[in-house]
Amino acid sequence: MRIIKIEPKGFESNSYIITADDKTAVVIDPSSGELIDALERENLSCRSVLLTHGHFDHVGMCGRLYESGAEIICGEKEKDFIFSPENREIFGGVYIPSFKISRVLKGGEKFTLCGIQFTALHTAGHTEGSMCYVTEDFLFSGDTLFRGSVGRTDLPTGDWRKITDSVKKLFSLSGNYKVYTGHGEDTDLNFERKFNPYVR
Repeated sequence: MRIIKIEPKGFESNSYIITADDKTAVVIDPSSGELIDALERENLSCRSVLLTHGHFDHVGMCGRLYESGAEIICGEKEKDFIFSPENREIFGGVYIPSFKISRVLKGGEKFTLCGIQFTALHTAGHTEGSMCYVTEDFLFSGDTLFRGSVGRTDLPTGDWRKITDSVKKLFSLSGNYKVYTGHGEDTDLNFERKFNPYVR
């Protein structure tokens, strides 16, 4: 399995391309055109998109990928929020592309995409329907957990108590995981368990 991290300039989130066969790929949080460029450069076909949540800076390329045939997948509690007025109106108005959600996931659900096994973890707090995804020894945390920090909770459906509970849920996972975050640098669970000042 190979993971390609796309770190766009500006406000957009980190995006991730995951491939097991160097032909087909799962994309997590397709934020910018740089993700499309990377798929083309690597000659990969995106078959599935996993969203950690529906904020504009995580879904920017969903329309492009949906039009090319990719299925868009999110948490069951996030589906309606993505296209809601309260999400579109944050920061005075943001662009959410047109696409359809092909499938929703429950917390704890295990599934396979492009030959890669994932587990979905419901991690409410940044948004009510936020999800994290685990595959092998890797955790994709979206905006729930950052290196030395946690996601903001002052936007619609955010909740401080819930995000701290969700991070504790991640900390309770057995063993260590490399954590690929929604913004900023990578981290790992052992580091966060020991040093994260927001959740101990």
